[in-house]
Amino acid sequence: MFIGRDIELSVLDKLYKSDKFEFVVIYGRRRVGKTALINHFVDGKESIYFMGVESNERQNLENLSKGIMEYSKGIQTDTCFASYQAALEYVFKIAEKQRVILTIDEYPYVARGSKSLASTLQLLIDKYKDTSKLMLILCGSSMSYMEDHVLAYKAPLYGRRTAQMKIMPFDFEESCKCFKKLSDEDKALMYGIAGGTPQYLLQMNDNLSVEDNIKNTFLNPMSFLYEEPVNLLKQEVREPAIYTAIITAIATGHSRMSEISTKVGENTNVCSRYLKNLINLGIIKRETPYGEKDSKKSIYSIEDNMFNFWYRFVVDNNSIIVRGATDLVYKKIEKQLSDYMGRVFEDICTQYLWKQLLAGNSPIEFVSLGRWWGNDSVNKCQAEIDIMGEQDDKTVLFAECKWRNENVDLDVLEKIVDRSTLFRYSKVYYYLFSKTGFTKRCMEKAEEMGNVTLVSYKDIMGAMN
Repeated sequence: MFIGRDIELSVLDKLYKSDKFEFVVIYGRRRVGKTALINHFVDGKESIYFMGVESNERQNLENLSKGIMEYSKGIQTDTCFASYQAALEYVFKIAEKQRVILTIDEYPYVARGSKSLASTLQLLIDKYKDTSKLMLILCGSSMSYMEDHVLAYKAPLYGRRTAQMKIMPFDFEESCKCFKKLSDEDKALMYGIAGGTPQYLLQMNDNLSVEDNIKNTFLNPMSFLYEEPVNLLKQEVREPAIYTAIITAIATGHSRMSEISTKVGENTNVCSRYLKNLINLGIIKRETPYGEKDSKKSIYSIEDNMFNFWYRFVVDNNSIIVRGATDLVYKKIEKQLSDYMGRVFEDICTQYLWKQLLAGNSPIEFVSLGRWWGNDSVNKCQAEIDIMGEQDDKTVLFAECKWRNENVDLDVLEKIVDRSTLFRYSKVYYYLFSKTGFTKRCMEKAEEMGNVTLVSYKDIMGAMN
């Protein structure tokens, strides 16, 4: 069953119906569902699909040739074109008479084996773009390669694409569609554990409890997810050991550059380079306090939920997991799961606020959302605000998120109101998010103030239906 990607499919369908030459670049990290998207789109259409392999030029040319001949002749054959130019020109000419889609999946593998491929494509596009009805799709998992060698200004193919799509993991709403049998709370837990990467979500079974899913995947040495983070890094980077050390440091609470550097045992310049690559892969994110640009205040956190869960709970327990102590490890995880979900819930609430804005239901038209932390000079302590969003220098939104099994009381509202006085805004709106709900005192005060919106997790799920 294919889930989500409605916007991407709509764009691809519009390009397809133009009935003129189109060149689409699709890229994104591994496991995110690029190939599934393409396969769903081309289903029932005249198309040639070719996936590059990490081999030499000859092998990939043979595979491309087989795909082309099978499409044009309807039979499998060992016939091989003399060159990529001959093979691709043959497709361009076929497409002069009819709409044809040519997909080159894992394009970086093919291009690395043939240094002239990009220039050949450039030549043929320029030659046939006005007469051919070809829809060319180049797809790749190496985001740095696609950005540097396909999309960049100096790349031979620059300026010839008609669309590009960076495929991102599912958001919370899309992820929930994979788990129709689970309770609403378990859907949040599953998102916190597996994240929004489709391939990881497919490893989960909504006929089982969250506990059984964790045991069957992360705590099972024979499962796909048990070694996935390490295997993925081996595919993406040259020195996975150092990357693993950096991610582990962040997962265990070392969020600042100096802390990461000390924990890993490498200088900050080295760590900075590795962190940049991890950010490009969508595994790590770098944050500064909302509205500030001081890089000295930057902190790093794990953006991908699956990686976060794995590095927080699996790495340190590896030695007992392989000995079959599944129940023992799960008991450790269970005690920390509510605390772990705190940051995940903030993410879910942030997504909710964006959807409210797009639906025209937000009290302010903020342009960005983020966390804030800094010094509270009045109370002489460090303060943090879960979510903050500014419309202009006068209007702002502050939000606090609580994932706990008790109703949010008045003290949480008073706390965020107090912290909002650290800023100079004349129009302030407050949001309180709660897993379970709110006490009577809190609701009465919110109604009295008039600028407070109380949102339970049940409300968030209701807005999705």
